[in-house]
Amino acid sequence: MRTHAGWKVPIPKRTMAELGEADEAELQRLVAAEQQKAQFTAQVHHFMELCWDKCVEKPGNRLDSRTENCLSSCVDRFIDTTLAITSRFAQIVQKGGQ
Repeated sequence: MRTHAGWKVPIPKRTMAELGEADEAELQRLVAAEQQKAQFTAQVHHFMELCWDKCVEKPGNRLDSRTENCLSSCVDRFIDTTLAITSRFAQIVQKGGQ
């Protein structure tokens, strides 16, 4: 029994040539979803590095109020930007479907 995503489930051993159209479409959907997760994770890590470099001068046991405010503003800008980009992509997709 092989594992998939940390679960022990039976995974049929088939080659790509043996996949039907539905199986191939499902596989492509799963790969695309995993790629999106990886891109999102990379974005979050990059964002965290940017905010850390911008806001934290010297790490300590506690954050001073200036650092806390800076990090909060940085996160707020990231969220606002992400929402704006997501909204724009949704508009593009919606127009493409019409």
